[in-house]
Amino acid sequence: MSKKVLVLGAGFGGLELSTTLSEELGDEVEVTVIDRGDSFSFGFSKLDMMFRGASLESISLPYSEIARPGVKVLKEEVTAIDPGTRTVTTDRGTHQADALVIALGADYDYDATPGLTEHGTDFYSFAGAEAAAAPIAAFNSGHAVIGVCGAPFKCPPAPSECALMLSDDLTRRGVRDDCTITFVMPLGAPVPPSPETSAALKAEFEERGITFVGGRKPARVEADRVILDDGTELPCDLFLGVPKHRAPTVVIESGLTEDGFVPVDPATLRTKFEGVFAVGDVATAGVPKAGVFAEGAAKVVARELIAEVRGEDAAPPYDGRGSCYIEFGEDRIARVDIDFLSGPEKTGEFNPPSLELRDEKEEFGSSRKARWFGI
Repeated sequence: MSKKVLVLGAGFGGLELSTTLSEELGDEVEVTVIDRGDSFSFGFSKLDMMFRGASLESISLPYSEIARPGVKVLKEEVTAIDPGTRTVTTDRGTHQADALVIALGADYDYDATPGLTEHGTDFYSFAGAEAAAAPIAAFNSGHAVIGVCGAPFKCPPAPSECALMLSDDLTRRGVRDDCTITFVMPLGAPVPPSPETSAALKAEFEERGITFVGGRKPARVEADRVILDDGTELPCDLFLGVPKHRAPTVVIESGLTEDGFVPVDPATLRTKFEGVFAVGDVATAGVPKAGVFAEGAAKVVARELIAEVRGEDAAPPYDGRGSCYIEFGEDRIARVDIDFLSGPEKTGEFNPPSLELRDEKEEFGSSRKARWFGI
């Protein structure tokens, strides 16, 4: 009998896991991927929606394009998870598997920052990024605040990218001198694992007149100001916010989480429940919450499951390596190569911004479109 694998979530982790299992095992495995959405979009496309006029439709890759041996993708809403029996209930029925992989990503706790939804715009959801385009285009004078409302959060460089791209947008429209930009985040540096990357970003901020406030977070957003967690008040006419993150409610209710996320063995991505794994933003694995790290973790889980089916030795441990591309404005892209788990210390090697790295970032996206969707 084939091994039944149930994957909750069709993001970087779920797509890479199901693709690898299909390629290696074919009909020896039955992979069921469950996601409540119709399509996948790269997270970096949110900036394209905000500043480059991209529509949600133009960046969406329909799950209906996926056609792989042994894999089926179901559009269903997960309503309950029993990790002890690896049983999942959805709005359409019940599923049970030999191996259960939680890859549902992180949800947003909007209530943790009063006034965020009333007086600001969340740019970390696709709906929020789409909605942010209009107030950004209408912002011609005053004070803009980019605020990260909690840590950890997905794609640590993204708020820095937002600040730089907002400055470029205002400059193109000839109103930059009439606007101020302040970037507030709870981390002490823009990209803590890489001091060189943080220094380069801070230099760009200084050159563009962007004020960076590290080690603080917005505690409340009002109609004309932002109050930080130390009581400092910032005038604000445009607030672009990153909401506090947490695991989806259904995952929290399952008993899998601690302090808002699912703890796993960083080497194997296994949870405390037999046959249950967690990858990506939903998990605490000692790596940044970014798609490339979810993809890397999924590769490890896939190798473990393949080894079980074939009776082979255990897979090599997860190394926590990944590369993140960073928009530096003016159509330049930088890259930071991060290694969180393979050595004695976390490292982040900085590759300075260039036009050539933009081509590399585009290849990053196109190669995964081809691999996961055949596009």
